[in-house]
Amino acid sequence: MTQFYDARGNLYGVVSPQALREAGISLPVSAAECAASRQTWSLAAVAHCCDWPEGQRPAGAKAHRSDGLLVGPFQSSPPFDVLIVNTDGTLAERSGNGLTIFSQALLEQGLMPHEGALLQVHHDKADALSPVATSVKPAQVADVQGFWLDLGQPGFGPEAVGAHNVATVTLENRQVSRVQPLAQLDAAWGHSQFVRIGNPHCVTLVTDVAALPSNEQMRTAALSEGLTRIAYAVPTGSGQPCPAGVNLQWAMREAPQRIVARVFERGEGPTASSGTSASAVACAAWRVGWVAAGEVQVVMPGGTPPILLEESEGQLVRVRLFGTARVIG
Repeated sequence: MTQFYDARGNLYGVVSPQALREAGISLPVSAAECAASRQTWSLAAVAHCCDWPEGQRPAGAKAHRSDGLLVGPFQSSPPFDVLIVNTDGTLAERSGNGLTIFSQALLEQGLMPHEGALLQVHHDKADALSPVATSVKPAQVADVQGFWLDLGQPGFGPEAVGAHNVATVTLENRQVSRVQPLAQLDAAWGHSQFVRIGNPHCVTLVTDVAALPSNEQMRTAALSEGLTRIAYAVPTGSGQPCPAGVNLQWAMREAPQRIVARVFERGEGPTASSGTSASAVACAAWRVGWVAAGEVQVVMPGGTPPILLEESEGQLVRVRLFGTARVIG
């Protein structure tokens, strides 16, 4: 059985490996083996768990019921292995909202310890270590029950995400990158900051709210095709500037410690919310001097997750994200 959850507008299904096997989908025993063989089972798992039942897809709805599928746990006690499956069948290295949802599912199954647990995301990306570990801890913020996710220390620049053929430009006396395919889509998209926070991100920094694309605009044929070429890896995209693909964000400084953002996810497309994207936006804003360390608000259509940036000797050393999730239909 697949249970669906909502984390600030980001929807994921959660299913156990055993449930997939019982449905006739052949999964290896370990999460590492599943990641290595994902091309043999992932699309079947997405179709089984995330496709709309016959005749039940609402008018105008996306092709799938959720933004992805979480397969796990593979153990009955921590650390817990999990696979994050995008709806195109690829695997993600990390998802803040996805791991929040998985933590909530573990809590409801009676598996999440009070002191928290380590979640290990297995993937098949050649440019990043697997598994990617994230410490989570149940917590309450402003009377909201959820989880703090420790995302560790971010990396910055083209080399952090394996980007090629990008130029160096300046924004407010800070070095950033110019991603030519983005600038060709919109002249206002000429200043981008690459961030790796478990998974790769390209945050485009804009100064005018009109330069923030809406999710509706990103779904139009012309823009969707261009963004897919940039964000997705080959064969769906071009693999440029990042051969393994890259998550795209747009960010605008609205007020002190407050950034407005939009997201186009690698492997999924436009989404209302993304925890790692929000964290990457906060890190990029810090990098160019738009925000200081401490609490940063990143406003997305699906909500505004609390993010804490920790700085030491001029370096960003730790990023934490607070997430909350609820069961849906």
